[in-house]
Amino acid sequence: MDIKSALEKRILVLDGAMGTMIQQYKLEEEDFRSDRFKNHESPLKGNNDLLSITRPDIIEVIHKEYLAAGADIIETNTFSSTSIAQEDYNLQHLAYELNYESARIAKKAADEYTSIDPEKPRWVAGSIGPTNKTASLSPDVNDPGFRAITFDALVEAYKEQISGLIDGGADLLLIETVFDTLNAKAALFATQDYFEDGGKKVPVMISGTITDASGRTLSGQTTEAFLISVSHVDLLSIGLNCALGAKQLRPYLQVLSRKSPFATSAHPNAGLPNEFGEYDQTPDSMRAEVEEFLKEGLLNIIGGCCGTTPEHIKQLADLASRYQPRTQVEENIEN
Repeated sequence: MDIKSALEKRILVLDGAMGTMIQQYKLEEEDFRSDRFKNHESPLKGNNDLLSITRPDIIEVIHKEYLAAGADIIETNTFSSTSIAQEDYNLQHLAYELNYESARIAKKAADEYTSIDPEKPRWVAGSIGPTNKTASLSPDVNDPGFRAITFDALVEAYKEQISGLIDGGADLLLIETVFDTLNAKAALFATQDYFEDGGKKVPVMISGTITDASGRTLSGQTTEAFLISVSHVDLLSIGLNCALGAKQLRPYLQVLSRKSPFATSAHPNAGLPNEFGEYDQTPDSMRAEVEEFLKEGLLNIIGGCCGTTPEHIKQLADLASRYQPRTQVEENIEN
């Protein structure tokens, strides 16, 4: 069964947070270095994507925990695996390898669970983060015209990432946590360029981030404007993730559900962070908030972002099995 067919029949479940799970291991600098990087000149602790090379055992265990919890789609450990983001650690030359290895690990785990229950196939989504630079905004308040990155540089970095993800076995691409739509357009352009160059074509998901109660992305777009900006691409799904908890996302998901010609998704945080930047929302509490989405028929894909664990995903998977997926609309998004 392909994923488009599956989406017509049921609500699919995306996994939860990778970073939250990694934090539970209390890893130290040596875990990120291993023998291979023991003499690297820059600190590496915190570069979670690097663990796909130095501690692949941990990443594989986390994937399997989410699969055991009921996830249909698991994300690769590649949120920051562009050459641009890896410059912070002087590891930009590892971009392709990071993506390849992360996809390979995830695909191995997904295939194992698919073989156990072929009636419930599992898919790997190559996670493509926004990078740590923005093409629309200046990082210098004294020079509003300055840009730290160009569109072409983003396209080049994203294309390298996509190549590694698909070569490693990713079934889908997920351009996520979009705070700047111009960055997202660069990622979408890179996917199209990769496909046109003869690369394997896979479905593309995209997920934006509403940063606060204004209902806009960091670069200033409303949910509907974001949808219109990326709808020139034949997407598998469009959704929202991060920044907000499920309760706060609801009005913006209602807009997507009403307007989107694509499947809709959400992977909210486990509530809002506390004063220590930690997420306290319990699986039961998150379930109750997400159930309101499903009662309204807003979604085709549900998962979790910051603070969520396999326990959260298990609750969401059980919940998703009790509701019908959103019926996709053919409505003109400009109406």
